[in-house]
Amino acid sequence: MTETLHIVVIDPNKDRAFLIVDGLQEYSGYKVTVVGETHGLARKLLSLKPDIILIDLEDPSRDSFEQIVSALNAAKQPVAMFVDHSDQSMMRAAIEAGISAYVVDGMRKDRIKPVLETAIARFHSFQRVKKELETTKAALAERKHVDRAKGMLMKARNLTEEEAYSLLRKTAMDQGRRVSEVAEGLLTAAKLLL
Repeated sequence: MTETLHIVVIDPNKDRAFLIVDGLQEYSGYKVTVVGETHGLARKLLSLKPDIILIDLEDPSRDSFEQIVSALNAAKQPVAMFVDHSDQSMMRAAIEAGISAYVVDGMRKDRIKPVLETAIARFHSFQRVKKELETTKAALAERKHVDRAKGMLMKARNLTEEEAYSLLRKTAMDQGRRVSEVAEGLLTAAKLLL
């Protein structure tokens, strides 16, 4: 590793937290911060700016689990969670909150690094898929605007679809804008006029 990863370990049990710290000290390239108190956790995470978050909960109560999950809602980094006992609803809530690795009864020193690496890989994979989805949605929205603007031009000026698109494209080039921007402007103007 070329950069030091800042890992925040969240665990109310100091002995268990330091088991994680000991497991990570065998490897170089990690800066580890332990957070034992979950009160004000979202604020702490924002100020610490970790690269990854490891959460260790022996037997999470609904309240402590929900408090941690709510603090992670703004998290923009990989999260791995170790729990001793779990149920289906907690697991679903953890995954929906963006937890990249959810490990039940797996808190062992030799498993920490592989879980960490898995959480990072899954997080980056999910981020790529999310970005592709956002790009696709934006392209579809732009396409929809262009199609609606073409339809308006075809009806108002009695043009073919090709002529309407050529007019949008020429206007965009003349104004140094994208075709979708011109189409959105046309749709906005049409709303004002109707």
